[in-house]
Amino acid sequence: MGCDKVITYLRIFGTTLFGVSLLVGISTAYIMGYQFFTTTGNYLSFGLYGAILVIHLIIQSLFALLEHRNMRRSLETPIKLNKSLSLCIAAYQEDPNYLRKCLVSVKRLTYPGIKVIMVIDGNKEDDQYMMEIFRDVMGHDRVSSYIWQSNFHSRGPAETDESYAESLRQVTNLVLSSKCLCIMQKWGGKREVMYTPFKALGRSVDYVQVCDSDTMLDPASSVEMVKVLEDDPMVGGVGGDVQILNKYESWISFLSSVRYWMAFNIERACQSYFGCVQCISGPLGMYRNSLLQEFLEDWYNQTFMGSHCSFGDDRHLTNRVLSLGYATKYTARSKCLTETPITYLRWLNQQTRWSKSYFREWLYNSMWFHKHHLWMTYEAVITGFFPFFLIATAIQLFYQGRLWNILLFLLIVQAVALIKSSFASCLRGNIVMVFMSFYSVLYMSSLLPAKMFAIATINKSGWGTSGRKTIVVNFIGLVPISVWFTILFFGIIYTIIQETRKPFPESEKIILIIGAIVYASYWVVLLTLYVTLIAKCGKRKSEQQYDMVLDV
Repeated sequence: MGCDKVITYLRIFGTTLFGVSLLVGISTAYIMGYQFFTTTGNYLSFGLYGAILVIHLIIQSLFALLEHRNMRRSLETPIKLNKSLSLCIAAYQEDPNYLRKCLVSVKRLTYPGIKVIMVIDGNKEDDQYMMEIFRDVMGHDRVSSYIWQSNFHSRGPAETDESYAESLRQVTNLVLSSKCLCIMQKWGGKREVMYTPFKALGRSVDYVQVCDSDTMLDPASSVEMVKVLEDDPMVGGVGGDVQILNKYESWISFLSSVRYWMAFNIERACQSYFGCVQCISGPLGMYRNSLLQEFLEDWYNQTFMGSHCSFGDDRHLTNRVLSLGYATKYTARSKCLTETPITYLRWLNQQTRWSKSYFREWLYNSMWFHKHHLWMTYEAVITGFFPFFLIATAIQLFYQGRLWNILLFLLIVQAVALIKSSFASCLRGNIVMVFMSFYSVLYMSSLLPAKMFAIATINKSGWGTSGRKTIVVNFIGLVPISVWFTILFFGIIYTIIQETRKPFPESEKIILIIGAIVYASYWVVLLTLYVTLIAKCGKRKSEQQYDMVLDV
């Protein structure tokens, strides 16, 4: 026992030292600005900090490729599908069309004997349509249903001690005895909705799968995730490949679709190689129920800065698994389609909410770095602090009083994005990934200030995005965007004033013209391709009806 404690303390010391050294090293490289080479006139340069980022992208891509190879090699062996599995669907003011598609896909799952539980966040008359859809799709003769005036943590207005205790028993009995169950309960937020089936199931099943009500599951999705858990008893949770269902409805949803592919098949595939996927997504994830029951109460009762946490449920579930020393994995062989926002404001609110949970869970996650591979520490430092370095770089270049620096920044952002997207196109075997380079503009203009706003408002809770039946417009997300654009705008004004106060070299004028032509040409070519290929393709797709789960 004493030896184990010494080893644990040494691991804590080692990972802490590694993380701090990495951050200090990167910060030093950035602040010192060491350059490997600089052209005459300082038009181009390549420094140590840039080299670190390039090496990171190369290493990340390499391990992602290795993990995809492992997926193809290790999971071909058939297994006995004799473990009990429960699928838990969380629903809140769902669009009827999406909910129906979700439930149709659930009926097509090939895993034998799967238990299906859908919990609706709300028990009002306006929520009744979701239970009716569940009955229609899953079959009236197969479905059990229950309208609960309370939930596990809040009584209904007319509940007595006796009636509340009886309702708890009834819900638990229904969950344990039914193969197909729909529960409407008092509103309490998504975490409350997820808690209900987790708590009622107890230890009655081996695995628990989570799913959102706007998600279409591939028939083999459950089987493929079970394979991963069966392959290694030290894997506590696994996520699948989440793709976009409505990717052709707007430019926002299309860019989200290519970003999703990159996030899952490169970033999370790389994390999976080291057994430390940091977020198993809500639309498609599976956990060992024995572990889930260990931390269920701690997960539900999570607080941050004195407030109960009501978002970031999936990321915290993942972190709880990691905190126990178990690995988390990703498999591209398990797939689903899910809805994504099609309007800019709703997308911005979603990203702000996700950024809040990322930074909050980053702090929690850091307590368990010592239980996992050093890659977990390394990537947390790189990705956690990258936005701050990027903001500092942008402000520095916009206020140096040189137009070329601003143009060079824009060119480099698009060049790096184009290189990453070209690699993704090769890996996926689909030229559509080239449009991932568009996402860099969305990242720089919107997501970057949204991350800072998320940190500033990290203690504010709520679902973050509205239900899909009734879309609520929230303009608060535009505040950080306006501030960010104001900062950059004054930087441009300052630069123009500075440039007019001194002679403008003819050589720099030529460089500026060439750079501007290159930048404009990039946008003309890519936008032309988008209009001719993606926009027209999307119009044709929206006019057709597909009787399939995955439109790939």
